[in-house]
Amino acid sequence: MIEYRSVAKTFPDGTEAVHDFSLVLPSRSTTVLVGSSGCGKTTLLRMVNRMVDPSSGQVLIDDADVASRNPVELRRSIGYVMQHSGLLPHRKVVDNVATPLRLGGVGRRDARSRALAALETVGLDPTLADRYPGQLSGGQQQRVGVARGLVADPNVLLMDEPFGAVDPIVRAELQQELLHLQRDLGKTIVFVTHDIEEAFLLGDQVVILRKGGEIAQVGTPAQILADPADEFVRSFVGLDRGRRTLRIQEVDGKRVVVDADGRAAGVLA
Repeated sequence: MIEYRSVAKTFPDGTEAVHDFSLVLPSRSTTVLVGSSGCGKTTLLRMVNRMVDPSSGQVLIDDADVASRNPVELRRSIGYVMQHSGLLPHRKVVDNVATPLRLGGVGRRDARSRALAALETVGLDPTLADRYPGQLSGGQQQRVGVARGLVADPNVLLMDEPFGAVDPIVRAELQQELLHLQRDLGKTIVFVTHDIEEAFLLGDQVVILRKGGEIAQVGTPAQILADPADEFVRSFVGLDRGRRTLRIQEVDGKRVVVDADGRAAGVLA
């Protein structure tokens, strides 16, 4: 479990990224922080592994304040996946994935074996292991980034807009891959995105943020859609434009779901 207790962050230039944020993120589930640029979501994510320290307040993992942990050791115990994969271009794929293990003192042979297993977990062909990142597609590079985040089998996985730099088709594939992985592995995932569709697809708990890390609403996707907290939330999730207003029409004996403009969205099973 991750808990934020009245955390705030003001950077040296006077920018207040987070004003006063408190929230519990349940274990073995995916919490998505979603909001526009400047709402503090990445700052909040980076507080978990002390890439950013709060100006005040506490972040706890399983009731232990992360401020009491050595930052390097803490980061090695937490998986981290970023938008542009962050792979080292001069190192082979398998060595990139093995990096967290090698830094933690794991022997070369064991690290390579575990890295190959992690690549298989994220659906990559083992023949890609000895290639360099520049020889892979964008989607393959992101999968390598996820494998590196998982290779040390961390309880906590931080994902900072990990699929934002790939095309929509690859992004959809990666989202489905993450859903399958989470069903199998049950990690505590903190996922940052600006895309409400992605948030609703991936999140067990969705946190919609205003500027300064102010919580506009927290809940499951169904709870937020059924009972938006205010007009800001209604607008952010698209309810104000009727995008999510669906109804059923009978067409040749079939029940077809259509949107507010009468466009078919699917067939009701």
